[in-house]
Amino acid sequence: MLLPAVLLVVIYQYGPMLGIVIAFQHFIPAKGYFASEWVGLANFKYLFSLSDFNEVLRNTIFIAFMKMVAGLVVPIVVALLLNEIMHERFKRLVQTLIYLPHFLSWVILGGVLIDILSPSSGIVNQILNGFGMKSIYFLGSNHWFPYVVVISHEWKEFGFGTIIYLAALTSINPSLYEAAIVDGAGKIRQMWHVTLPGMRPIIVLLATLSLGNVLNAGFDQIY
Repeated sequence: MLLPAVLLVVIYQYGPMLGIVIAFQHFIPAKGYFASEWVGLANFKYLFSLSDFNEVLRNTIFIAFMKMVAGLVVPIVVALLLNEIMHERFKRLVQTLIYLPHFLSWVILGGVLIDILSPSSGIVNQILNGFGMKSIYFLGSNHWFPYVVVISHEWKEFGFGTIIYLAALTSINPSLYEAAIVDGAGKIRQMWHVTLPGMRPIIVLLATLSLGNVLNAGFDQIY
């Protein structure tokens, strides 16, 4: 039963790792892996010698770290809030709406963000202007751009994590909540001593998996 999953991992996860050899070649696509010139660490030496390498590395780690933190905190908070909604139809509607952006490409969302954050016609800056504040060039400001990247990424992806955490919540034994109520625990105490410990294995798993993106600031999103 594990064989299909193992094959998928080997073919689509480990197989592409053979492409790492490109880093040590003067790679020419027309020649392929085997005919391209082997240059050893020359590409790395060139990368490290760039004047803005330290800044690029720092920005990449900063953005990736913020994405990792937001990718854990936001879905957990939203899942806990949704779990308290008693109206099932409204709960399913909210789940669908927050999950929808996950299926949209960054090409579409990029256009949406440009329209929303435009310094001249964007709705955000129009609201700021309404309060007497100056327009902010969110997509061109060194100060604001990293936060725009993180927030927009989280807007797109937090619905996926929320669904996973909601599934984890269904596995918690209801008798634990009943025992907590008998002991006089309110909603906050129940969440802290029952819900979060019950979600801990999934939280640790997703946190561990997110470490693989520590040097990935999201090329497709930026591009």
